[in-house]
Amino acid sequence: MKPRIGVVGVGRMGANMARHLKDSGYKIGTVYDLNEDLAKEIAEELGAEQVADLAAVTAGADVVLTVVTDDEAMRSIFTKDRLLKDAEGKVFLNCATLTPEVQVAIEEKCNEAGAKTLEACMASSITQAREGTLYLMIGGEEEVFENNKELLEVLSTALRFVGPAGSAAKVKALVNMVMNINTAGLAEGLGLGDALGLDLAMLREIFSQTGANSRVLETDAEDMVTRDHDCYFSAAHAAKDSGIANNLAKGAGVAVPLSEATEGQYRKLINAGKGELDKSGVAELTFKGRED
Repeated sequence: MKPRIGVVGVGRMGANMARHLKDSGYKIGTVYDLNEDLAKEIAEELGAEQVADLAAVTAGADVVLTVVTDDEAMRSIFTKDRLLKDAEGKVFLNCATLTPEVQVAIEEKCNEAGAKTLEACMASSITQAREGTLYLMIGGEEEVFENNKELLEVLSTALRFVGPAGSAAKVKALVNMVMNINTAGLAEGLGLGDALGLDLAMLREIFSQTGANSRVLETDAEDMVTRDHDCYFSAAHAAKDSGIANNLAKGAGVAVPLSEATEGQYRKLINAGKGELDKSGVAELTFKGRED
């Protein structure tokens, strides 16, 4: 029998994961979001109950997906009077990009409450969430992973168990660090090419056939040229995730000047009021005449 699912955070990723699970025969029991209007809309669409109390999410589900913004939000929901109230036997799959320390702390809290948890870090975007083709990196107890593998496979096309709690968060931080560096580098290359009067379609094609190729060339290059920055992964999230990686580097005593410069670029976008642009919006800082 498939477990009932609760969802905390029904933004772009959480809502589409829930839609895919419903399409795959799972019952979405409870939905919670700080944006109550959004939660009501998604709950009605999924045939779920919108709840205003996090304890009610746990009460109405066997497995709870959490997709929240940051460490502070994560700590605030995992308390004895909220998600962890009467949580014995429940499983929490935590999908946000957080620091390793928080993932470890949440596992400890869940164990104390008689619940289980996994970090299910996503290296994909909205389309993959809707289609169930996420790349998931899993951290936690291997037995818990094996017991919930069927559900995780429904959400993903590639599934990798990384190790104990905090391990997947470290890997995800490095994935996003490199992705963000590539994105910022591509924006500079295209911006300079534009300033030099080069045909950008030609330049992109040559990039794709040479050492300048990258996944972000496929996903972001056209948007950088056309200034289409509809959000799939925001500049604010890019800054946050690069910051997580940079703090890990400091703790390890490793210099990461490119990552630090990349975080700086995304923080410029935030300071300019453009943090909710897609990460491709970093090109607004590198094409001449776009700074305003």
